[in-house]
Amino acid sequence: MYRVLIVDDEEPVLDSYEFMLKSTADFSLAGKARTGYEALALIYEFEPDLVFMDINIPGLDGLEVIGEVRKKFAPMVFILSTAYERFDLAQRAIPLGVFAYLVKPVSKRTFFSTLDNVREALANRVTEEGPQGDDEMERQFLQKTIWKEMSRDDWERYRERFCLPSDRGIVLLMELDRDAELWCKKIAELLSFRHHCRCDVMLNRGLFLILEDISRNVLEDQVTAILRDIDLPEGSCYYGIGEVRPGQLLYQSCNGALRELQNRLNRTDMLLRERMRIIQIRHKIGIAGAEEVKKLFRSLWEEIFTYCDFTLAKAKMAALFTLLIDDCTGCYGAHSGEEPPFNPAEEILPLRGLAEWETWASDAFGRILFQATLHRSGRFPMPLSKAVEYIHEHQAEGIQLSSVAEAAQVSSAYLSRLFSEHLKTNFVDYLTELRMEKAEKLIMEGKMNVKAVAFAVGYQDPNYFSKIFKKITGVLPTVYAAEKRGEG
Repeated sequence: MYRVLIVDDEEPVLDSYEFMLKSTADFSLAGKARTGYEALALIYEFEPDLVFMDINIPGLDGLEVIGEVRKKFAPMVFILSTAYERFDLAQRAIPLGVFAYLVKPVSKRTFFSTLDNVREALANRVTEEGPQGDDEMERQFLQKTIWKEMSRDDWERYRERFCLPSDRGIVLLMELDRDAELWCKKIAELLSFRHHCRCDVMLNRGLFLILEDISRNVLEDQVTAILRDIDLPEGSCYYGIGEVRPGQLLYQSCNGALRELQNRLNRTDMLLRERMRIIQIRHKIGIAGAEEVKKLFRSLWEEIFTYCDFTLAKAKMAALFTLLIDDCTGCYGAHSGEEPPFNPAEEILPLRGLAEWETWASDAFGRILFQATLHRSGRFPMPLSKAVEYIHEHQAEGIQLSSVAEAAQVSSAYLSRLFSEHLKTNFVDYLTELRMEKAEKLIMEGKMNVKAVAFAVGYQDPNYFSKIFKKITGVLPTVYAAEKRGEG
């Protein structure tokens, strides 16, 4: 039976992990700690096999605790958990030999999958007193050594020990959403047809060390071709590539690959937020208050013009205005005698600079808003108007489609059809977006913690609320709060 210590300053997380551990056969709870100093004391007292370690805990943070005990308890397995991914934290965690890096809220599937991997690692672990085989030593070399600067003599010893064919190398990091061991092995095999490639899976990511003075662009073309050939599902894999470096400076290639990977993951989150904002604008325009929709539109374009170059941002805005014009006139969706009020692409693309864009956008969005209000006002069937009003008044309660339909005095099936035909959405999505919008406002006010916000908008499970919030906004509520305070 493997002993487990849970370190976290949030009681719901401690309780959740403890509950899930009880359903396992090979793991038992040794203790729970809420601060860094308490974690140190319990690690020395119980010498657990596995430690779930939150990073942001009072006193010593999680990484400082691991650094303190790692040399004395080398075989101990540490799994980091944190509210969101950050490059600097991952950079600090890798040389400490952390086994996995979990982003909260952690699903049952992820929790038990991680335990399966830990079980296998613990069964095959090599104690500090026992001899290390070549495979284990190479794992340590890839997981720890190349992440730190080496002396020339140390690098030469490693070259001789592992028969490394080149004095220079480049690092590829790859994150896959499932079956990382299987896919990384396949990718390593394909890379090895052309290069001397060493591979390991760490922090649930594949690390590939190519021992060769190869152009970074050439390697990227080869990786792209490999991912296409093995037919990985779109969006299931992201990667970052460093620069070629001398052996003793491979840590620079490691950091470069990690930084590029993190940037690509961040861009994915940005694109998700962009898509969800567009959906919200299209659902709310002509229905919600004018100032509310204008604020939503401004937050969207400000982020797009921040992340994208000016030409691409204008193209995105032209596409958005075309969608909005079609939503409120139908002139692009079918053969219609109604002419569009203006051509977005022709008016947007000639704009030069943010000042011109803002002046144009303010006037054009006002025109669209007026059109949408005319189009939608008075055109909703009375039951749908009653339903929308009821949802807005009772959104913080445990309302269901059936209770809303009862308030609107129609059947659930009929109300569901009205949502689809007139609002282009369904009841659940409409309610969820309404709740998330209120949650954003409450978080920005800074008067409630995440748990209180979850209860205030109608969710009894804060972890489930965090999951839904991230799905809608692209970030966890804790990250959103930190960004609004200027800490992100």
